[in-house]
Formats: sequence, C-alpha cells, structure tokens
Amino acid sequence: MKTESPIKRRKTRQIHVGDVAVGGDAPISVQSMTNTETCDVAATVAQIRAIQDAGADIVRVSVPSMDAAEAFREIRSQVTVPLVADIHFDHRIALKVAEYGVDCLRINPGNIGRDDKVRAVIDSARDKGIPIRIGVNAGSLGKDLQRKYGEPTAEALVESALRHVDILDKFDYPEFKVSVKASEVFMAVEAYRLLSQQIEQPLHLGITEAGGLRGGTVKSAVGLGMLLMDGIGDTIRISLAADPVEEVKVGFEILKSLKLRTNGINFIACPSCSRQNFDVIGAMNTLEQRLEDIRTPMDVAIIGCIVNGPGEAREADVGLTGASPNNLIYVNGKPDHKVSNEDFLDHLEEVIRERARELDAQHASEQDTLILKSSA
Repeated sequence: MKTESPIKRRKTRQIHVGDVAVGGDAPISVQSMTNTETCDVAATVAQIRAIQDAGADIVRVSVPSMDAAEAFREIRSQVTVPLVADIHFDHRIALKVAEYGVDCLRINPGNIGRDDKVRAVIDSARDKGIPIRIGVNAGSLGKDLQRKYGEPTAEALVESALRHVDILDKFDYPEFKVSVKASEVFMAVEAYRLLSQQIEQPLHLGITEAGGLRGGTVKSAVGLGMLLMDGIGDTIRISLAADPVEEVKVGFEILKSLKLRTNGINFIACPSCSRQNFDVIGAMNTLEQRLEDIRTPMDVAIIGCIVNGPGEAREADVGLTGASPNNLIYVNGKPDHKVSNEDFLDHLEEVIRERARELDAQHASEQDTLILKSSA
C-alpha cells in the first residue's frame, strides 16, 4: 500500500554536507559514526564503506588529535561519502581537516576558546563552504548550567545550544545544524521541541547512548518517532552499542515506517501461528539476509496462510501466501503462480529480484520522460 506520509515537516534553512542537502525540502538524511581507531586508516575506510553500502548519506569520524587529522586526510582520499569530523576543543584540528576536505565540522564554538580561534574556524568554514554542527549532550553540560538547573533538563540543553548559536550569529555564520541529545527519551524530545521553536536551522535528531541493539532500537524508535510525527528533524543518527551498519538499518526502518524515506525492501510478515503452511520466521530471516543489497523501494509480503495472505499480497510488489497443497506467489498485486515448499526460497528470491529490476527500469523511464518534458 503506497501512500504518502501525512506528516507536515517543519520548514528549516537548508545547508549542504558535501553533496547531501540537509533541511529545507530535502529528504531526512541518515548517518552513522565509525567506532574504529581513526589512525587505523584501513579499518576506518573499510567501516565507512560498509556504512555507505548500507545506505548512509553521511558518516561521522572522530578526530581527537593531530595524528588523527593526518589519518583523516588519507581516509578522505579513499571514500566518496560526505564526512563529518567530530572535534572537541582544539581549533587547530578543525582547521587541518577543513584543509583536507572535510564536509562538516562537529565542533561547539563555545568550547574553542578565544574569539580569534573561533573566528579562524568560522572563516575557514565560510571560505570552503563547510557547515558546522553544534552538538549538546545531557552528559556534558557546562558546570554553570549544572548549578543553575541542578540536573540535566530539556531547558538546560536548549540554553547550552543557544549559547553556541549566539556565537555563530555573532560572526554572521548561519550554516549550521544543531542536536540536543539525551539518553532519557522525554528530556530529548522536549529539548528538540523547544529548540525547534527558536531557530530556523536544521535539527540533527538522536537519542544519545541509547543502549544495545534491541533496547537502543526501541528507545530511538520511540523518541525519534515522536519528533518525526511532529514534523521535527532533518537528519538522524541512531546511537547504538552495536555495529554502525545496524544504526543505518534501524534509521531507515524508522523513516520507512513513517513513509518519510525509502531504502530497499519493506517487508510485511506475519508473526506465524499453527495455520502457517511454511516456516515464516525462517523464510524472513533468510530473505532479509539475502536481499540486503537491494536498494529499490518495494513492498514484499510474506504471510503464512490464506486468512490475511491474499489481502496483504494484493497491496505488495511481491507477495507469498501460504496455502495447501501449494503456496501462491503474487506479483504486482495479482496472483501469478504457485510454488511448493521445496526450495521455494531460491525461487522467491529470484522473483523479488526480477520485480526490483522491473521497478528500476520503470523509474528510469519515468525520469527520462520528465527530462524530455522539461527540455521541450
């Protein structure tokens, strides 16, 4: 069932991280961060490529030292995805990675120090067209804010963020995005809601230190889902104590569920019961692994019996409905042919891949038609 999202997104100023537009009417971008030792160039490049292959639009890399900045230079030369350099305190590192082709600087101007250092970073960013990301976390609020509020609060997060915003305003640099992250869902959600009313810049959403794969996924889905439903958010990062590739997958699943982005197959599958005519759970696990490489937006329904199977299959690009003595495969919403349980997964995989190729060709043809009409 292909319907547009009813969500009305907040209008924000658009910036560019490399060739990726963030804010305005641009799609909500998905990003992740490497967890390798940055000075290990080979390992970091391999992880960046894996993150990019999973569909990430932007990748962040920690650059904690000048040695790491030199490694960043080599990393930048070996990958094509836009890179954000994560820097704390030392403005010289920011200047160095700007020289080496970074696409965005994650550095809080209030942490840099003297005005001349702040000006040097902003002048370099302005000259090279590099946006800045202000990132405020509940776990690292300034001591004065901790004394003022007694504990981390949404209001404290916003006040901290606006202090950094004021510095960029002072130097007339509007090319930035902001995050106000907390591991506590309600605090993070309230902070983003408050901040969205006070600035026009794009917001980078995340529930920081969300936890492991299962718990962190749930916490992030709840928190980001609340904000995205409000139309808040221009780019997201799912913070998991897990492989960064999983962060990208979870991010896209959240956006797909709200019809805000597409990236590969949207599976519809029943939880299975005694009515099933084939192993639904086993089939799903196998298909998800085998079809990870497909980036074509499409719906695939895997339903174990005829109670809900036909209805779901009619709304999908490819559907499999369990039946006796043979299962029924639907293509483009119509019954196409029957298949037995013997080696049916190999056959179904090929049916899905063929349908993906057809959809890609159809999309390419539509794009060619639009180009011809616009040039006429």
